[in-house]
Amino acid sequence: MGLLTKARVKSPWLLHFCSSSCNGCDIEILACLTPYYDVERFGILHMGNPKHADILLVTGPANRRNYKVLQNLYAQMPDPKVVVAVGTCACTGGVFHNCYNIMGGIDKVIPVDVYVPGCAARPEAIIDGVVLALKKLRGELEE
Repeated sequence: MGLLTKARVKSPWLLHFCSSSCNGCDIEILACLTPYYDVERFGILHMGNPKHADILLVTGPANRRNYKVLQNLYAQMPDPKVVVAVGTCACTGGVFHNCYNIMGGIDKVIPVDVYVPGCAARPEAIIDGVVLALKKLRGELEE
């Protein structure tokens, strides 16, 4: 494992993108940053710039208005990168799957590495999803 990959695994930087969700999963992602869960003690930082992020957390389904934004964010992230779909809407389209502008889960737009189901996904499940993403980043999990 190279030095850069080792550094990314020890201190991953996350980018969170809300893709037209109800914001339930967004609140749970922010709950992971509170002192109760405190993911920053593990070196996990929440970034606002895709060019610095290692893991992309996406909430909400892919829709026809912002799928290009999601593709651009994914393209701007440096390799290796991992995508985590947080919540049922990001995984499958959820309760919005029959809406006229919804394309489905985000895997219709970008490749997804880890799925975290739930409506809304619990902070513990989100942290477990990030840990799985780190294992994937490290190369411990199969494609």
